[in-house]
Amino acid sequence: MMESYLKENFDVKPKNSSEEALERWRKLCGMVKNPKRRFRFTANLSKRQEADAMRLGNKEKLKVAVLVSKAAFQFIQEVKPSDEKVPEEVKAAGFEISGDELGTIVEGHDVKKLKSHGGVDGIAEKLSTSTSKGLSSDPDSLSKRQDIYGINKFAESEAKSFWVFVWEALQDMTLMILGVCAFVSLIVGIATEGWPKGAHDGLGIVASILLVVFVTATSDYRQSLQFKDLDKEKKKISVQVTRDGCRQKMSIYELLAGDIVHLSIGDQVPADGLFLSGFSVLIDESSLTGESEPVMVNSEYPFLLSGTKVQDGSCKMLVTTVGMRTQWGKLMATLSEGGDDETPLQVKLNGVATVIGKIGLFFAVVTFAVLVQGLVSRKLQEGRIWSWNGDDALEMLEFFAVAVTIVVVAVPEGLPLAVTLSLAFAMKKMMNDKALVRHLAACETMGSATTICSDKTGTLTTNHMTVVKTCICMNTNEVSNNKASDLCSELSDSSMKLLLQSIFNNTGGEVVVNKHGKREILGTPTETAILEFGLSLGGDFQAEKQECNVVKVEPFNSTKKKMSLVVELPGGGLRAHCKGASEIILASCDKVLNSAGEVVLLNEESSNHLKATIDQFANEALRTLCLAYKELDNGFSSEDPIPDSGYTCIGIVGIKDPVRPGVKESVAVCRSAGITVRMVTGDNINTAKAIARECGILTDDGIAIEGPEFREKSEEELLKLIPKIQVMARSSPLDKHTLVKHLRNTFGEVVAVTGDGTNDAPALHEADIGLAMGIAGTEVAKESADVIILDDNFSTIVTVAKWGRSVYINIQKFVQFQLTVNVVALIVNFTSACVTG
Repeated sequence: MMESYLKENFDVKPKNSSEEALERWRKLCGMVKNPKRRFRFTANLSKRQEADAMRLGNKEKLKVAVLVSKAAFQFIQEVKPSDEKVPEEVKAAGFEISGDELGTIVEGHDVKKLKSHGGVDGIAEKLSTSTSKGLSSDPDSLSKRQDIYGINKFAESEAKSFWVFVWEALQDMTLMILGVCAFVSLIVGIATEGWPKGAHDGLGIVASILLVVFVTATSDYRQSLQFKDLDKEKKKISVQVTRDGCRQKMSIYELLAGDIVHLSIGDQVPADGLFLSGFSVLIDESSLTGESEPVMVNSEYPFLLSGTKVQDGSCKMLVTTVGMRTQWGKLMATLSEGGDDETPLQVKLNGVATVIGKIGLFFAVVTFAVLVQGLVSRKLQEGRIWSWNGDDALEMLEFFAVAVTIVVVAVPEGLPLAVTLSLAFAMKKMMNDKALVRHLAACETMGSATTICSDKTGTLTTNHMTVVKTCICMNTNEVSNNKASDLCSELSDSSMKLLLQSIFNNTGGEVVVNKHGKREILGTPTETAILEFGLSLGGDFQAEKQECNVVKVEPFNSTKKKMSLVVELPGGGLRAHCKGASEIILASCDKVLNSAGEVVLLNEESSNHLKATIDQFANEALRTLCLAYKELDNGFSSEDPIPDSGYTCIGIVGIKDPVRPGVKESVAVCRSAGITVRMVTGDNINTAKAIARECGILTDDGIAIEGPEFREKSEEELLKLIPKIQVMARSSPLDKHTLVKHLRNTFGEVVAVTGDGTNDAPALHEADIGLAMGIAGTEVAKESADVIILDDNFSTIVTVAKWGRSVYINIQKFVQFQLTVNVVALIVNFTSACVTG
């Protein structure tokens, strides 16, 4: 009966519960002994509604601002210089524009005002910064800048002191009643029996109250400090910044107005700013405005708002407004007070506490009635029914204290909080094991996981990539430091020029000089491996970059599985370069460079040779990438799409990414615990199968399938196929989402999914537990996840599952023990009172 009552009224989802469900259980809790303590770690729904209202307001403001700026842009002929009166303290610090003016320009998307300040370059000049070298790291200069424009932090509520927790513990209604009882007992006792004999009972109650209050407050205070530490970890976000002419990683909280920030697909915009340079930048502003339609940002519409996400492309940004001056800062200050959703177990235990509370209250009333009836009966027998004195009043007060004590003992008011604190303890321990839990519910849910859908690259493998084999100009070579010169001697000058141009221009990575003066390669492990290979061939990254003018870039994403760009050549003419999944790029080629460096038709023999090379590399567990190029007509415009066919194949590279130590053992542990591990990867199917066998994921009775084939299956075929799938290769984010959805909804599995890219967000959101990679993961993926795996290691995921099971079992045992104690205490107190009465 209780189970059905709890399921009907106190059932919430582990994630994404409706506001209606969260409201419903709160209303059903009715009278609570201590609301401040009982609901301390539950979501503040009113603050969430306030944040939603702010989003709606932002949306309307932005709509108006965009319309006004578009109209202004059409009619701007000649703009007069700005007549802003710069405050004296701003001038004294060496700047020529105030923080309020910067906020008005960016937040209001004010094109006219931006033009009046000389455009983006004019703003940079007034902020005393260089668009190429960034800010100077001189402490005095940074301090002045911080004083004028503020720091990139939003206002947070102050940490509660220990005495606040003491005060909250005293808010318990039953303790207040006992306090009144103690006061009356002291007055009556001292009046009738004198001091100190008459004060014994009252002081005993006071001592009990103080003991309960200080034990409760100490426990709550210690746990609040743990939550504070976890919150700090959750907010650790780094971005690439140029300072003193050097690229470096920096916390978003160290950013100042005038900094030059590098953004790429999946990044969160860390402050308000202006677009400096970049390609194909699409911004998702839904987190700030609720609007799902992405916004194109370019030199004509250069406004970037803090808290929004880079959905596509890459760019450099000039930071203009930070912290609480931005709309995101104000929104986050409100959202931080909204709190996390409560976990299903927390809500159910609130339901249990409510039911037992009502039972306890009933027994308390019955006990008080029985005791009073006993006193009245005794006085009737003695013929003293109309004669009452101080002793009778003390006895009545004692009866009332007994009834209140039954409520105190019987009601497990602290049970939901105790479970919350247990989960927080587990979160802290998981943090030490390189897993950052973002939502409490994930601690519960991970314990019941039955399937883990894992990425390959960086999770099952080390993510330390090197090019070990190549097939350039139809010649296959092994690559090592001493053999790079051999490869150079085999290639013609024109082939080498094409290869280096493709490697150094068609890349999302960069070769930079760090602040220690050493060469450093920035980018994904795949990009780093390709750039290292280019440098080993004697290539010069900066020289190649400066030689060609980039016309258009289409960044890599996991749907297209390729990256393309168009460059303007030094001698005139346009050339497109393309690289990506070998089969996809090869299918778009109709020509190939032969061993002499000549362009020849890609006939069946050459095609079969290249396909066999791809399979050979893949069977050796190598990732394969194909590089290709195409000469374009001069009529190509940056508005035109980059062609998908007619390319000339330069060659194929094989990249080694070894399996992480301990993964095979971890997969075996999962299997013995009843957890099925599935590999879902964008790699070639032969590479995926080779790695899966090495990890122990692919067994003789398992199936390996490619994404395109999976997509074509009917619902009936999927029902038979999905339970057997152990490897899915060349998968798109939609394939991963479909697999997760079927596993959860059709087969009733509890699914944990790993992801690192922006496009993995839907699958992470759909899964029971979303696991984002802390090193390779984008900010979009991390925000959609429930747990962040800080070392990107599959073994850490298994550790999280172990902790989940341990926590769930321990909580179940604790709850059973606590409820047993409460019920026994209720029976003993009631029986004792009835016997006494």
